[in-house]
Amino acid sequence: MPRGTLEVLLADAKGLKNTDHLKKMDPYVVLAVRDQVKKSRVASGQGSEPAWNETLLFTIIDGLEELSIKIMDSDAGDDDFVGELTIPLEPLFTGGNIPVKAYAVKRGEKEKGEIRIGLSFFPEA
Repeated sequence: MPRGTLEVLLADAKGLKNTDHLKKMDPYVVLAVRDQVKKSRVASGQGSEPAWNETLLFTIIDGLEELSIKIMDSDAGDDDFVGELTIPLEPLFTGGNIPVKAYAVKRGEKEKGEIRIGLSFFPEA
């Protein structure tokens, strides 16, 4: 079973559904692998086309992992849910790194834009 470090390059998103009606939303991303949860910086005022260009690291303890991604809109009160997706990591363990590519963001069954992410895995020595 693979053990090592997962590197997630959170690039950008396009066509996200704006949850703020009077202004551009302030999106951020919550990423999780099992009980490890990481949050990106807030792309303040970037609306439905945010760019994060941020790298986040996760520890992988076995090869049965998936990356859960939730996009949120930062608000003064409660943050708004924009959309989500799950990326299985098995292809990364068997086929090597996955360059930055677009993944559909969904809210329920409907697509609500796309997010571009690159994945790299560095096995334990």
